[in-house]
Amino acid sequence: MKPENNRLSPISRRSVLKSGAVAALVTPLSISAQAIPGPRPSSRIRQAACRWCYPMLSLEELCAAGKSIGLDGIDLLQPEEYAFPHRYGMICTMGYAGAGTIKNAMNRLENHAAIEANLRRNIPLAAKQKVPNVITFSGDRNGMSDEQGAANTVIGLNRVKHIAEDYGVTICLELLNSKVDHPDYMADHTAWGVEVMSQVNSPHVKLLYDIYHMQIMEGDLITTIRDNIQWIGHFHTGGVPGRHELNDKQEVQWDGVMRAIAALPFHDYVAHEFIPTGNPITSLRQAYERCNV
Repeated sequence: MKPENNRLSPISRRSVLKSGAVAALVTPLSISAQAIPGPRPSSRIRQAACRWCYPMLSLEELCAAGKSIGLDGIDLLQPEEYAFPHRYGMICTMGYAGAGTIKNAMNRLENHAAIEANLRRNIPLAAKQKVPNVITFSGDRNGMSDEQGAANTVIGLNRVKHIAEDYGVTICLELLNSKVDHPDYMADHTAWGVEVMSQVNSPHVKLLYDIYHMQIMEGDLITTIRDNIQWIGHFHTGGVPGRHELNDKQEVQWDGVMRAIAALPFHDYVAHEFIPTGNPITSLRQAYERCNV
């Protein structure tokens, strides 16, 4: 998919997986044919890769490459895939667990019963496979006020937080941008998410702070992360603009952000969630090295 006038069009998990567009951006490859160096020295930042960004690779290929690069895990796997990274000495660092979708989730009371049922089924599976986090969302506004949506989300998270606490798994609500990728998404500012987290007040309910999305919505990344780290359980990356490689063609200074995170009492994972435009393994290796502070 070639950008028009050097402006990259919005890319979502759903559109990539549905269209297979990313596969057209890269040369077909085989992991066995790749000259992958050994693991890099351990970083203060534990890193992972988001599965959906690599439809051109099998899960086995992604795990093999990730392990060789130095990653600790793979993000955003389905319950039936939770155990797979163990074959490579890694874990699923964030799992899907049926806790709603980007457009339809915690801010609607009518969704709470189904979300609870799914989490009751999948959180024990996550705990068994040492998956530390599962993902949820606010959902879109669809005319609802942010205040009402926050109140409803607090009700929903309070309803399920004891499941997460009982099994030692953390439910992470993702912050996304509503400016480029997800119009009308409610949890589009850190302050909204922090207000929800402070009311739920559970060590096993946190925010998934997506650096790509929050750079688009707010900027001021390091100060915001420092001020709110107690409510953050996980990070995602992605180059701004375009959600591509973490390189010098985008605006986030990744080594500076990672040093700030490494200096904080944060011990979870930073998962790379960018769409590679070249060789995906090379791009992932470069992202690892850039964030290996």
